[in-house]
Amino acid sequence: MNLSRTISNILPLKNISFAINPTFQQIRTKWVNRWMIRDIKRRKSLTEHAPMRLRVNAMRRNDILPAEIREIADAEIKAFPLDSTPLHITKRCVVTSRGRGVVHRWRLSRIVFRHLADYNKLAGIQRALW
Repeated sequence: MNLSRTISNILPLKNISFAINPTFQQIRTKWVNRWMIRDIKRRKSLTEHAPMRLRVNAMRRNDILPAEIREIADAEIKAFPLDSTPLHITKRCVVTSRGRGVVHRWRLSRIVFRHLADYNKLAGIQRALW
């Protein structure tokens, strides 16, 4: 009898500790993994800053403008976030978030692309028949 009372006393305390400490809960997003989340953030930053960045960069490279204006444009370009450059964006697979071997037209990795093509899931794609 004493054993059952001690177990019933311990179990509610464990459940309370899980409710108090939220580090045990898993965070779910609609993206595959953290690299994909980082790439999406970079894409958002690029779309936000791209028009202004293009204008300032054109002023930087213009040889007709005075040197003072080009130096101001240099300082403005350095003030933009680094993630707003097109070079920081990697093309990733939408399904697996794989960064290498991506078929750009479909935004799928070669592995997923071949799997979907084998089962006729991609329109207009057919395996080579000799």
